[in-house]
Amino acid sequence: MDIYNYIDGEFTLPISGNMLDNLNPATGQIIARIPDSNNDDVATAAEAAKLALPSWRGLTKGERINWLNKIAQALEERSEDIAKTESMDTGKPIALARRVDAARSISNFRFFAKHAEQLTENKFTMADATNYVIRKPVGVVGLITPWNLPLYLLSWKVAPALVMGNTIVAKPSEMTPMTANLLAKTLDDLDFPKGVVNIVHGLGPSTGQAILEHPEISAISFTGGTETGKIVAKTAGPMFKKLSLELGGKNATIILDDADLETAATGAAKAAFTNSGQVCLCGSRVLIDAKIYDAFVPKFIDAVAAMKVGNPDDESTDIGSVISQQHMEKVLSYIELAKQEGGTIAHGGQRIIPNHASLQNGSFISPTVIENLSISSRCATEEIFGPVVTLHKFDSDLAAIEMTNSTQYGLAGSIWTSDTARGKQLAKQIDSGILWVNTWLHRDLRTPFGGVKNSGVGREGGDWSLNFFSELSNICVKDD
Repeated sequence: MDIYNYIDGEFTLPISGNMLDNLNPATGQIIARIPDSNNDDVATAAEAAKLALPSWRGLTKGERINWLNKIAQALEERSEDIAKTESMDTGKPIALARRVDAARSISNFRFFAKHAEQLTENKFTMADATNYVIRKPVGVVGLITPWNLPLYLLSWKVAPALVMGNTIVAKPSEMTPMTANLLAKTLDDLDFPKGVVNIVHGLGPSTGQAILEHPEISAISFTGGTETGKIVAKTAGPMFKKLSLELGGKNATIILDDADLETAATGAAKAAFTNSGQVCLCGSRVLIDAKIYDAFVPKFIDAVAAMKVGNPDDESTDIGSVISQQHMEKVLSYIELAKQEGGTIAHGGQRIIPNHASLQNGSFISPTVIENLSISSRCATEEIFGPVVTLHKFDSDLAAIEMTNSTQYGLAGSIWTSDTARGKQLAKQIDSGILWVNTWLHRDLRTPFGGVKNSGVGREGGDWSLNFFSELSNICVKDD
C-alpha cells in the first residue's frame, strides 16, 4: 500500500513525488511505501497548522476534551487493527502490541481528556491584588516520535498538545509509519477540523530537520536516541523553541540480597527483554548482590529461556524481531564486542531463523545474557537497545549505587528487595528520572516521566505535559 502525508485534512503525495520503502522486519518484505518529504512538505503542513490555530485555540477546553474522547472511542473501535498493524510494522508479538501499544494509545487520549477536565488554574491573593495564572497554547508544535512504540508515543504527545489548544506538525519514524497513518484515517473519518493535526512522513535529516528549523513551529517534543537529541537541541535551542527531549537509557535492575529470587528473576527478565529490549526503560544491566549471585543467575536464565522467540503473529510468542536488518547487525556486533571485552555468553548470543517460510529473512536475535564484563566496559555503558543484558556482582548497597550511576544515562531502573523502605532509600541515591521498587514499567500517567544526564531534558505526563504544551501567563488584578 502507499501511505500519504496528511496535511490540512487531505492525504497528499510528497511534493517531490519521491517515496521510501517500508519493511516488515519479521519477514524482510516491503509492506508499504511512504513519502520522502522535504522542506516544502513541512512548510505546507506548518502553514496549514498556523491557519487552523485561531479556530482550534478558540474552542473551549470542554470542546477540545470532547474531541479527545471521540478520538479515543474511534481508536478503541479499531483496537485490533492497531495491534495487527503495529505488530506487522515493528515485528513485535501481537499479544504485546494488543496489550501495550493498542491499549495505551487509546488510554492516552482518555487520560489527558480527564486530566485536563480536572485541571484548575492557580490563583494567588495579595493584600491588595489577585494573581491569576492562566495557560495559553504555545501555537504550532512539532512532534517527532520513534519506531519502538509508534502510536503509543505519538498519542502521548498529540493528546496533551491538542487539549491545550495547539496545532500539530508530526513526523513518525520512517521505519514504522503505519499506525500514524491509521490515526490520520481515524481523524479524517471523524471530520476532525482540518489543519489541526498534520502528519508528514520522511527521513530525520530532511523531514525532521525541516520541522526543527521551521520558524512557525514554536515547540519541539522529541523522543528518540541521545545522539539525535543532541542535533535537536543544537538546532532548536538557538531558535528559543520550547524543547522536550526524552532520550536513551542504560538502566540498571538491582537485586538486593533479601529479594525474593523467583519474583526478582521473572521481573528482571521482563525488564530486560520486553519488546526485544527495544524500550528506553528496559533494564539492560542486572546488578546482583554477590551473596546471592550464584542462586539468582540460574533462576534468571531459566526465566529468559522460557521466553518464546518467533512468529509475531503467534499468540504465544514473547519476543519478536528487532526493528531492522541493520539494527540486528548492530546488536550482534555488540555481542561480539562483549566476547572481545572478556564477557561470557551465558544464554543466547546469536541470530535466530524461525522455522517458518515467511520469516527466513527476519531480524530475530535470541535473548542474550552476558557475564564477567567490567561495569565500565562498552557493552555495560553504551545503549545497545536490543535483547542483550549484562550481569554484574556488587558487595554493598553503596557499591550498587556507584555502579548504577556510572553511565552517562539516567532514565529508569528497578530495585528488588523484601524491605521496601531499604529499596526506597537506595532509590533516592540513584541519578535517574524513574525508579521502581519490586516492579517495572508500572506507570501512573499523572507522574513525571523523563531522565537526567544524557537521558533527556524536561518531563512528560500529567501536569508536566500540559505545562509544556502551554505558555503560563500571570494576570495581576489590583483590588478596587
